[in-house]
Amino acid sequence: ASLGVTSATLKAAEKKGWVASTLKRHVRNPFLRDVAPSQPFKLQPDQQAAVDSIEQAVVHKKDQVFLLEGVTGSGKTEVYLQSIAHALELGRTALMLVPEITLTPQIVGRIRSRFGDQVAMLHSAMSSGERYDEWQRINQGKAKVVVGVRSAVFAPLSNIGLIIMDEEHDSSYKQADNPRYQTRDVAKWRAAYNNCPVVLGSATPSLESRARAMKGVYTLLKLPHRINQHALPHVSIIDMKTELAKHHSALSTKLADAIQVRLDKHEQVILLLNRRGYSAFLMCRDCGYVPRCPNCDISLTMHKNTHTLNCHYCGHKEPVPTVCPQCHSKRIRFYGMGSEQLEEQVKDMFPTARVLRMDVDTTRKKGSHEAIIDQFGAHKADILLGTQMIAKGLDFPEVTLVGVLNADSALQFPDFRSSERTFELLTQVSGRSGRADKTGEVIIQTFNPDHYAIQLAKTQDYEKFYATEMRVRHDGKYPPYYYTVKLTGNSPSENQTASEMFGIMNFLKKQLSPQAIILGPTPKTITRIDNRYYYQIIIKYRKEPQLKATLDEILVQSQKKQRQGLQIAIDNEPLDFM
Repeated sequence: ASLGVTSATLKAAEKKGWVASTLKRHVRNPFLRDVAPSQPFKLQPDQQAAVDSIEQAVVHKKDQVFLLEGVTGSGKTEVYLQSIAHALELGRTALMLVPEITLTPQIVGRIRSRFGDQVAMLHSAMSSGERYDEWQRINQGKAKVVVGVRSAVFAPLSNIGLIIMDEEHDSSYKQADNPRYQTRDVAKWRAAYNNCPVVLGSATPSLESRARAMKGVYTLLKLPHRINQHALPHVSIIDMKTELAKHHSALSTKLADAIQVRLDKHEQVILLLNRRGYSAFLMCRDCGYVPRCPNCDISLTMHKNTHTLNCHYCGHKEPVPTVCPQCHSKRIRFYGMGSEQLEEQVKDMFPTARVLRMDVDTTRKKGSHEAIIDQFGAHKADILLGTQMIAKGLDFPEVTLVGVLNADSALQFPDFRSSERTFELLTQVSGRSGRADKTGEVIIQTFNPDHYAIQLAKTQDYEKFYATEMRVRHDGKYPPYYYTVKLTGNSPSENQTASEMFGIMNFLKKQLSPQAIILGPTPKTITRIDNRYYYQIIIKYRKEPQLKATLDEILVQSQKKQRQGLQIAIDNEPLDFM
């Protein structure tokens, strides 16, 4: 093309024998930057004990499951790296899973610095061609270490010597759509098949994993101290009920003052607001009208950069109205803050600060995750704000302040895991502060300062949280004391959906034992999504020999009714009941 020659001209020349064409394969490189080699660090006694235990399982080819519970900043990643090195020395391969694409660049960088070109990467932000090339490298045995998100658990590695799941508690390890699977279960199956150990790592293990460790099903390894020997960051809880009586800023006085101190010291700040968009909803102050999605039972979220109201469920978009469509009033206002509006406010309050925002909207383009992380890591920005994707695993030595603006957002959901999710998120994001030589501080803003999940996150007291939450789960007959299954039915007709789900409930009651607890059918929290109505049934049980056959029969019957528009989905061990 650069010579002005078309493909038709070349084909004609080839037919006449003037030129010959050859096929040359170009292997794409998914890594955006080179990394300098690094050497293993000297391990602390707790780290060394963990590495020794894992190494023994690798050497003796035991399909043992380890739960590596370590406070934030305790050096879990170095344990992973040295354990992987032992597997490679024995001529075996290793698989390391991380929950978010956001974590992949930093983790991959550290692993590549140790193992070089032996490392392959797999995640959804890569192009199809890059994923194909990496898959081929793995399949041909050219890559010995694979790092990726949940789908990487299916990477075509052979002779696996070690499987690692970092942040094993994270909900993104559960595939919610078909084919539904829990990555932890697939990892354990592959470990048994390959006669190798699995390491589940977390500062806040899921209750299910910790309960299995307490029963001896998993082997518990603990890292109770930070590598830098510093205490955990100092945590303050701000009651926003009293704060909002003084002023209406999103940042409390204490948080705003603390940010200014860090800026004056040329240190860095992370701000977490777990809601994207500009504002949660729009409302007319005269008649109370709230724009809602025409396809879903949900209000629309304001996005200022596109000047649209967006539905985060079906993708519907519409222009932002200047007058109320119902009463034609001009008193239509935004309510509830999103990360986009927070960015605007922070820039107004701290005009000299360099601010980066990291959420789904700013990381759509290829390479955007790496670009934001690299920019902040190189101290080309002072404040990183965003949603939960900034809360986990990231390691920035200059971050000495973390602010959480809506600590109780997860507590608002009517779900049995709400407290666990809140504790996990607050503990994880608190762990981003004070990871190097400087002392860290965390400021948590909340409307529920006395809730046990928030109070225990303040001290990162996982043991007390585990004991408290296990009592709640026992009283409510929830996991890990009971197994659960969620059946969801949907169709364009609410009457049809409800009728079919009541029929399924009656069938379940006939087939299962009286000990099984059947809840529902009830409409889902958001009943209508994309013009389909959703109802669900929850089954809680301990032993039900007829359950699998019963669910198989329900699936067979539902296949016959798909022509009528009905769809049935069965989710084993769902992460929520909403």
